[in-house]
Amino acid sequence: MKKQLNIAVAGCAGRMGRQLVSAAHAAGHGVSGGSEAPGAPDLGQDIGRLAGLDPSGLLVTDKLALAARDAAAWMDFTVPAATLKALSVLPDLGVRAVIIGTTGFTAAEEQDIAAAAGRLAIVKAGNFSLGVNLLEALVRQAASRLGEDWDIEIAETHHRHKVDAPSGTALMLGQAAAQGRQRSLDELRAAPYDGPDAKRVPGQIGFSARRTGGVIGEHEVTLGSEMEVISLRHTALDRAVFAHGAIKAAEWAVEQSPGLYDMSDVLGI
Repeated sequence: MKKQLNIAVAGCAGRMGRQLVSAAHAAGHGVSGGSEAPGAPDLGQDIGRLAGLDPSGLLVTDKLALAARDAAAWMDFTVPAATLKALSVLPDLGVRAVIIGTTGFTAAEEQDIAAAAGRLAIVKAGNFSLGVNLLEALVRQAASRLGEDWDIEIAETHHRHKVDAPSGTALMLGQAAAQGRQRSLDELRAAPYDGPDAKRVPGQIGFSARRTGGVIGEHEVTLGSEMEVISLRHTALDRAVFAHGAIKAAEWAVEQSPGLYDMSDVLGI
């Protein structure tokens, strides 16, 4: 029988936060708290009601310690500064596992997350959907089987409110492609194509991003030679797919030792 967890949600009044609260409830877990930034308009609102559920009696707070005090797992799909602040205090509040869907970290901030994994079981992913993580495995395999004369391009489309580009998922797919070629993405990532001398460099991995309307998320990896093209594509139809994957990650992470994990670990891919 699945063990019931107490889960706290950072950014619980936002679109993803509300999905996480709803997904936790649907999976039979308890939501023990939720936070928002100081001055946020939904402070003091009922967390359950915001997620379209029955009132829970729990109110949105800007006090991290209050939101996390009874939680085994902390769900964080916010912004890098808020996520890093949480990681610095969560171990002392009794939280065992942290699920990070925040994107846009710098290299130095990634090192801070790795250091925090010495005290917490952290699952960090650019995307928590099963389909995207299977796509990642396919991209890695394709890149490993095809030579560097095959160009790799990654295109992504998201809603107009997304602030970072390329998306965390696009970078995750780029890392998979680079791993398939036994290189680092830092080595292979192409600069944006722009200007009169923006020709493609053989062997590099290119990215393009679009921001339009309310698109949840579309990602396509194209591998092309001079004679044929392979396209691998994923489209998210419902934002809930990410929340349900994150809950699965929390269920898995609370049983693990401290460390830095990803969805490949969770799913055994």
